[in-house]
Amino acid sequence: MEYSDYEKMLQGIREKTDFVPETAIILGSGLGALADEIDVKAVVNYSEIPGFPVSTVQGHKGRFVFGYIGDKAVVIMQGRVHYYEGYSMEKVTLPVRLMRLIGAEKLILTNAAGGINGDFNCGDFMLITDQISCFVPNPLIGKNIDELGTRFPDMSNVYNCDMCRIVRETANKKNIDIREGVYVQLTGPSYETPAEIRMLRTMGADAVGMSTCCEAIVANHCGFKVCGISCISNMACGVTDKPLSHSEVQETADRVAPVFKELIKEVVKAV
Repeated sequence: MEYSDYEKMLQGIREKTDFVPETAIILGSGLGALADEIDVKAVVNYSEIPGFPVSTVQGHKGRFVFGYIGDKAVVIMQGRVHYYEGYSMEKVTLPVRLMRLIGAEKLILTNAAGGINGDFNCGDFMLITDQISCFVPNPLIGKNIDELGTRFPDMSNVYNCDMCRIVRETANKKNIDIREGVYVQLTGPSYETPAEIRMLRTMGADAVGMSTCCEAIVANHCGFKVCGISCISNMACGVTDKPLSHSEVQETADRVAPVFKELIKEVVKAV
């Protein structure tokens, strides 16, 4: 893709709304209800944006929601696209760059993840302190778009220290328990084998999923300040004897949704 392709998509959004957000939020599986509870000013469906990929995953509505949480202007990505749907990494991470061009400067990533750390429980929240993404193609492979970022971006502080501190302080203030750990992205759509989970645990991973790392790389490339929070929606394969299913992911996310929404809203107000 060329920079002109992003400009066309930006124009497509600007034909619908001139709203300029300060913070962007990507909502993971089963966590989309937050977008229905903000002070909505505009909604743009992905299908209305020329060249924009459309999510095919159950539970992902597929639209940008613009509005306010308190007095903070936000754009919420209600449904993401994934590598396992057959899209290239360039297409998967395209929305991150577009939200940056819309005007957002801070990005809150959320996901539903499998718990690898044996101290975790279903329904826990995990502040992502670092990531492992060597199992998926780097989304920056190919011609660099200089207008968006440098060819060789530094990744020593993928998850912004100040934003992580705000998440910790906000959770403590609201008496919300939050874990911390390293998130690893695999391709999916199959869940991991017990042997793969043992490998990931040895590598230092605390949670695993099928998104987020690639988005965080691109977000850093284009100048976002990033934080990430996982909902531990199930324990990873081999941690328990229970078979894994997407319905379990959604059920857990729905169960903890009220606390999750409170946490995200308060973080947005504080960042």
